[in-house]
Amino acid sequence: MKSFFLAAASAAAVLSISGAALAGEIDPVKIGQHVQVLASDDFQGRGPATEGELKSVAYIEAQYKALGLQPGGDLQKDGTRAWTQDVPLAKFEIKGPVAVSVKAGKDTLNWTQGDEVALRAPSTGADHVSIKDAPIVFAGYGVEAPERKWDDFKGMDLKGKVVMVLVNDPDYYAGKGDFGGKAMTYYGRWTYKYEEAARKGALGLLVIHETAPASYGWATVKNSNTNSIFDIIRDDPSKVHPLLEGWIQHDAAADILKRAGLDYEALKKQAQTRAFKPVVLKGVTFSTDYAVDVEKIVSKNVVGEIVGAKRPDERVIYSAHWDHLGVGLPDAKGDTIYNGAVDNADGVATMMEIARAFTTEDKKPDRTVMFLAVTAEEKGLLGSEYYAANPLYPLATTVADINMDALSASGPAKDFSTSGNAQLTLQDDLIAVGKEHGRYYSPDPRPEAGSFFRSDHFSFAKRGVPAISFDSGEDLVNGGREAGEAKSKEYVTNRYHQPADQFDDTWNLEGMAQDGDLMFELGDKLANSDEWPVWKDGSEFKAERDKTADQRN
Repeated sequence: MKSFFLAAASAAAVLSISGAALAGEIDPVKIGQHVQVLASDDFQGRGPATEGELKSVAYIEAQYKALGLQPGGDLQKDGTRAWTQDVPLAKFEIKGPVAVSVKAGKDTLNWTQGDEVALRAPSTGADHVSIKDAPIVFAGYGVEAPERKWDDFKGMDLKGKVVMVLVNDPDYYAGKGDFGGKAMTYYGRWTYKYEEAARKGALGLLVIHETAPASYGWATVKNSNTNSIFDIIRDDPSKVHPLLEGWIQHDAAADILKRAGLDYEALKKQAQTRAFKPVVLKGVTFSTDYAVDVEKIVSKNVVGEIVGAKRPDERVIYSAHWDHLGVGLPDAKGDTIYNGAVDNADGVATMMEIARAFTTEDKKPDRTVMFLAVTAEEKGLLGSEYYAANPLYPLATTVADINMDALSASGPAKDFSTSGNAQLTLQDDLIAVGKEHGRYYSPDPRPEAGSFFRSDHFSFAKRGVPAISFDSGEDLVNGGREAGEAKSKEYVTNRYHQPADQFDDTWNLEGMAQDGDLMFELGDKLANSDEWPVWKDGSEFKAERDKTADQRN
């Protein structure tokens, strides 16, 4: 445990190394120092329910204390607040070898976990998965959307069957249609597809991987799905999880379809229409067998705040997830630690710098400002989901959530963005702050990636709280958009959810600091005003927020 104490002891020291930043300004040196600690091998990839969690939580808590924040976590018996919120989770982990095979006519194809498929430990509570010769069904995009008059299942009985579906939405390739065009809806998310398979009674569901519509390569899929799986504690997990969940390589899916006398590209084209009907792969069956460890654990959200001087019950929340993937499968170099420097040590580091900026102000803000470091984002936004479902303070009087996740280390940019293009005045406020700094807003450059549903702000948004997740810009001061897009592509291809996402002392963190300045000023304006940001007409989240309008003055 020596390294644990070293990590905790270094917490206060980090704050004193650089005094270059003025009051209310974000210091890139301090950001880098925080990232270097959080993304070090010593923190073992910051996996929930590991020693890496203990170190991460201790480090963040120590930083909050050193900054003079107040604890804002669980209410204790003596009436005081803890620094953390307990997040009870179920943890599922495959134990031992994974046997996977497909029978196609007279042939038996023996597949390898991580190569042809990436099977997840089941979230149903089962301690063993044993599937023998299950029929396989190709079910298009796996969508049933009555409001769009869309049904990929057409009443087929899926009990006892393994379903294969395409990733993303039916509109992805055409860029127009019943699902709003290129921008992904929730129907395109793999989480929805698993949920729908469970509702249909399917034995399992495999998402067919293609890099462009998935927005990431197979390495990301493999690394994200073959390690520990977490979920919130559910009364009946089988209502939202089939027994088998996972992904299948494009080439493997196309091969077994061909062996069944079907053409992958032709079926994909048909699946983009309402007329599509699910197809059973004749003569092709799926088998797998593996054991599973199941346990209940308690992870931690870390909560610090500056209590408002005038309206302490009204809160502006800054959020960032502290977790990453922990230790997993080795990469080509044999590295097994998924350090998560960009994703999301830099988000936590920037949030802590924003907190420091607030503490250097001449006076306390009128409203309370909370700094919420959440757990298990990588496992499905579980820490933020738990907070939003079990809020420490009323969501009705939560002014906004400003989330940060995987900010760019590529240097200053002329622009900035958000994850998805949200229909709310909070985004307008951010754009106005950006203009004051000579920066312009770029709409989400990859709406087809469904990023609005992939960051912790979504847990707040779906409950009506105005929420955005800040994204760094790609129009770099040095090199322009071409350079920025190339750097983003390089990160997604070579480092995202891979052991290579490590701290690099050649990073230019000036841009990250400038991003922090924008988020600080946005929150500062909200914390010292009477404004309540709102969802605009047409937003799917407006009605939920409007239900509590009488609780806001």
